Amino acid sequence: MNAPSRNTQAILLLSAPLISDGMRREAPILSPVEYRRLAARLRDLDAAPADLLASGADGLIEACGDTMDSTRLRTLLGRGFLLAQAIDRWAARAIWVISRADDDYPRRVKRRLKHDSPAVLYGCGDRSLLGTRGLAIVGSRDVDELLLEYSRCVAAQVANAGGIVVSGGARGVDRAAMNGALESGGVVAGVLAGDLGKAVVHRQHRDLLKDGRLVLVSPYDPSARFNVGHAMQRNKTIYALADAALVVDATVDSGGTWAGAVEQLRRYPTPVYVRSTGAPSAGLDALRERGAMPWPNPDGDELSMTIAGSATARLDGPTQPGLFDG
Repeated sequence: MNAPSRNTQAILLLSAPLISDGMRREAPILSPVEYRRLAARLRDLDAAPADLLASGADGLIEACGDTMDSTRLRTLLGRGFLLAQAIDRWAARAIWVISRADDDYPRRVKRRLKHDSPAVLYGCGDRSLLGTRGLAIVGSRDVDELLLEYSRCVAAQVANAGGIVVSGGARGVDRAAMNGALESGGVVAGVLAGDLGKAVVHRQHRDLLKDGRLVLVSPYDPSARFNVGHAMQRNKTIYALADAALVVDATVDSGGTWAGAVEQLRRYPTPVYVRSTGAPSAGLDALRERGAMPWPNPDGDELSMTIAGSATARLDGPTQPGLFDG
């Protein structure tokens, strides 16, 4: 497995939790907002993160001092030994890491989220799958069996059409959708809010990862535990990795599914659909009032054309060929 690029190494040194809590108080890692400010300053200086690691980088570090304390930057950039240890741990579990500065970072994520895209993505499995066209399927954790079966069926349609299903891996709709695609021979991208290091060695995942049918990805350190804040923040990455999204169920003003869908409708360009058959849902009705489209329940070739038409209309203007063509 290839070592992270120099740009990625620099970003990890600045923003990854490689040190003890005591040292974090001395030189805390950069928050996402702080790193965005630093990255903007580097762009203004026509420099890349890797330039901070070059010999004679003192001048560049000082030039960034009006954005970030230069002593703090030097302390963080001096964590090379700790980074090498972390990279060895990740490699032992076949975990790769890429950054926004890398050519193989998912283009649609940068295109859609722009500077809100995660500075780094950790993952396991064939990362080329992250460029596959497909549908994000999301929904509540606590739903009845009818909605779980609905999620499995839509995911199976996506798989049969040659697309990827993107979801968050949580119990309920997310997991049902991922299982539906896999059971139909399809491929799946799971965007995790924590515990990536544990997920990649889970016996149910190992063969799927090895066989190129599953890719797991997270914007959080592989040792980071799941928490609600992480789940809320990673939602936009789920949407950005897909051509469109289907919300199977949501609760008004409550939970990550609602928050993620509202954020998409308000700030980002990924088309959002809501389930239009089965039991009524006040949450889905409220999302339609905010601009979500009713899912037209397409089948076969209609599935790819439906998503492609809405995605390109919102992102590019004129409709392009089908979602899973070419």
